[in-house]
Amino acid sequence: MYEHITTTRVRYAETDKMNVVYHGNYAQYFEIGRTEAIRDLGYTYKDLEDEGVIMPVVEISSKFLRPAHYDDLLTIKTMLKELPTNHKMEFLHEIYNAQGKLLTVGRVVLYFINAATREKTAMPKGWNEKLAVYFENKGDS
Repeated sequence: MYEHITTTRVRYAETDKMNVVYHGNYAQYFEIGRTEAIRDLGYTYKDLEDEGVIMPVVEISSKFLRPAHYDDLLTIKTMLKELPTNHKMEFLHEIYNAQGKLLTVGRVVLYFINAATREKTAMPKGWNEKLAVYFENKGDS
């Protein structure tokens, strides 16, 4: 399993009249988590695009447990529980406040798509090699 943790601070514009983060902003927090997780692996979305692959979001779900507020420091935990073996990549996200309380959980599914043909494709070899080390010896005790 691969895990990455990053932080972001809630900006005023992300809150609503109730002084809580508007639910639609969590998709952006998940994006921050994914982007930084990929960067941590030594890869970027730009690298992917330079290889002729794009990654559209095809599914997203969220469960809101507690609210986040203006100026809260959020910890975004991003996880890959399985190494992709086809065109599909599933990210799981958990967002915590500074007190360590779980606020939101999310799931985002993206597809690897050939940018020229718009057909599903496999994960690029270079990215697969960077991720595979986190999934070796899976099941060994």
